[in-house]
Amino acid sequence: MEKGFNSDIFVSGVTYHVQTEDWGLENPFIVTRIYKSGAVLKSIKTSYDEVWKSASRSDQRAIRLAMQTQHQEILDQLVGGKTHTTL
Repeated sequence: MEKGFNSDIFVSGVTYHVQTEDWGLENPFIVTRIYKSGAVLKSIKTSYDEVWKSASRSDQRAIRLAMQTQHQEILDQLVGGKTHTTL
């Protein structure tokens, strides 16, 4: 299981915290949550099966790359003006 990523981002006067986690083989999902003032505004969940469509099931690098990609895509969308409700 990979650890995760955390970022604080300030957009249009609002601070968001974005957290991406690997829930591991027993709960095989990558989950990104967007927080505002400690409350979860949105949760994005990707299954390992989705990640492994293009990689070997044993390739943990694919999980790490998927985590990085998912985290960065959410940050890019927030910076690009999308709100948590349109992600």
